[in-house]
This record gives sequence, C-alpha cells and structure tokens, in this order.
Amino acid sequence: MSTQRPTFKVVKNGYDRFAVDDAVEKLARRVDALMEQTEDDQRQIAQLNAQLNQLSARYKKAEETLAAEKRAADNLTQISLREANEIIQTAQSNADQIIRESLKTARVILSELAELYNEAGDVRDDTKEKLSDLVERLDDISLPRMPDTEWLKAAEDKMR
Repeated sequence: MSTQRPTFKVVKNGYDRFAVDDAVEKLARRVDALMEQTEDDQRQIAQLNAQLNQLSARYKKAEETLAAEKRAADNLTQISLREANEIIQTAQSNADQIIRESLKTARVILSELAELYNEAGDVRDDTKEKLSDLVERLDDISLPRMPDTEWLKAAEDKMR
C-alpha cells in the first residue's frame, strides 16, 4: 500500500510547523499501527509455526504408525500364506495317502473278486460235470416192470 508524500507550505525559516507536526503525527500513528500489525502478524506466524510443528509431529507419528501397521500387516500376510500353504500341503499329502490306501484296498478287493469269479467258474464246471454224470447214471438205471394191478382188483372182488 502506497501513501502520498505530504507536501508543506514554505514559510519563513522553513515549513509550516503545524502541518509538519501534524504529518509527523500521522506518520507516527501509521508506523505504530504498522508495528502493531507486524507484531500481530509475527504472533500469528509464531502460532502457525507452532501448529505446523505440531501437525508435522502428528503427521510423522501417523506416518510411523502407518509404516508399523503396514509391516505388521505384511508379516501377518506372510504368516497366513505360510500357514495356508502348510495346510494345503498337509491336505494334499493326506489326500494322496487316502488315494493310495483306497487303490490298495481296491486292488485287494479286485483280486479277491477275480479269485471268487474263478472259483465260481470252477464250481459251475464241476457242478455241470456232476450233473452230467448224474443224468447219465439216471439214464442207466432201469426200473423194474410194474406188476399188473388187475389181479389185485380181482382179489379184492373175491374178498368182498
């Protein structure tokens, strides 16, 4: 802000003393007001610097906290991944073991079924052979001739 330079009437032995005093007084008040304003501004600057320092300290603390939390989260993530991988490996190992045992059991069952099938075939063949022999023997059996039942009727008639 610029101010106009005061002009004074020239009088005998210099300038108008009252006008100069009045101008000096105005300028002194203006200097005092500017000094007060400067002091207020400096106080505000000091307060703002204090606030800035506080905010900077809070920001730094928040940044450190955030970094620590990020490290903790990263650690938890690594631990979780490690544990998940261990669980997956254990489950896969268990599944492989179950499959191996199931295949072994299935192999035993299939071999027993094959033996039963072969035995059933042998029994069938043996039974067929025995039945054939039995049929042949039955065919070879000759039955005695049946007596005439007429004489029995005649004897019954006589007895009556």
